[in-house]
Amino acid sequence: MRKQFDILVLDDESVIINAVDKICSAEGLKVDTSTDAGDALLKVEKNSYRLIISDIMMPDIDGFQFLDALSKMKIKTPIIITTGFSTVENAVKSLYNGAIDFIPKPFSADELISSVSRGLKYFDIQKKLCESKNSVNDASIIYVPCPAKYFRLGYASWAAPDNSGSVLIGVTDLFLRTIDSISEIKLSKVDDEIIQGNSCAQVKSKDYLIHTVLSPVSGRILEKNTQLLNNASIVEKDPYFNGWFYRIIPSDNEFELTQLIPCSSDRL
Repeated sequence: MRKQFDILVLDDESVIINAVDKICSAEGLKVDTSTDAGDALLKVEKNSYRLIISDIMMPDIDGFQFLDALSKMKIKTPIIITTGFSTVENAVKSLYNGAIDFIPKPFSADELISSVSRGLKYFDIQKKLCESKNSVNDASIIYVPCPAKYFRLGYASWAAPDNSGSVLIGVTDLFLRTIDSISEIKLSKVDDEIIQGNSCAQVKSKDYLIHTVLSPVSGRILEKNTQLLNNASIVEKDPYFNGWFYRIIPSDNEFELTQLIPCSSDRL
């Protein structure tokens, strides 16, 4: 009989495993752990998990190889990647290859809880989506995907190039469905430089969690959507058009768009 867990934590550092276990267990979550990727793959075959938290830098099998192995096994469990070797390349590569979030070490308890909360809700949404596809009577819309001409970083943020050479940035409807209702949005300043894979904004939800938005592209902020500062419900009602966060002048649009997932592929 398959054992049921909320989270599998994979890291070759016992101090990290113990910290994540302690924090998540205090939230009432059932945690399983592993210090070896090969062992973790065996556990995934035998047990059921709602979320996996995995380090990148590990002996024998690294985090990217672990992601690839899960994909080949057709394991749909959402994965959060962590690493002490935090680089833009690692963040973007992780999200491009299927991770749902990227947390650089050292991380705080609040940062971990925020990411885990979204990850567990992401699992529930995907489960509901799968059930609706298998039901001829269920015509409900679970979430609205990005417009086909957009590009996304992971599941959370999107970029939309326009004919003027600038790029609009925002968050996806799926990201919004993984958090409680928004109470506040914190945006960067006009003329600030933002970097692909780094934090560009923060969203505070009504359950008091603060959610980091990773920028899908790099560039200088030309304009920010100040309407959101006084009326966060705009982004909840219309995340792809009126609810945009920034208009930027991209630094390297031609290259960075290749590091994103075309939203047209979500319709295949």
